[in-house]
Amino acid sequence: MKGTILNFNPASREGVISGEDGNRYSFEAQEWKSAVSPAPGSQVDFSINGGAATAIYQVASGITLNGNSKKLPAALLAFFLGCFGAHKFYLGYTGQGIIMLLVFLFGFILVGIPSLVIGVIAFIEFIIYLTKSDEDFERTYVIGKKAWF
Repeated sequence: MKGTILNFNPASREGVISGEDGNRYSFEAQEWKSAVSPAPGSQVDFSINGGAATAIYQVASGITLNGNSKKLPAALLAFFLGCFGAHKFYLGYTGQGIIMLLVFLFGFILVGIPSLVIGVIAFIEFIIYLTKSDEDFERTYVIGKKAWF
């Protein structure tokens, strides 16, 4: 049967798939048969055994971009205005953006070391954003809401 991953918790190694029949099926990570880790929004093909999904294979990324990826703007904001948290605000991470902005601004009180650290973090995020594919970026930072690195 085909379906979409609704949730996957890496800590417990368990998740939930919404089948095309309208039912939800729980699964465990040992049933995952694809090379990439399970992620919410991924399209999968699976078998059913007693209400649980088994032999799960990813069949498509599950993300349709239509040329509207946030990857390039976020990367440019991270490079040019990253120390102010502009890329965090752009991606909808207001709390993390405020943290970066305040640490950068008040970091000058402590001889600029915290400000330098925030600049390095922004540069690392710029590199990470550029090296991810558009689909992986959307899955990780837009759909998955991963706020840091």
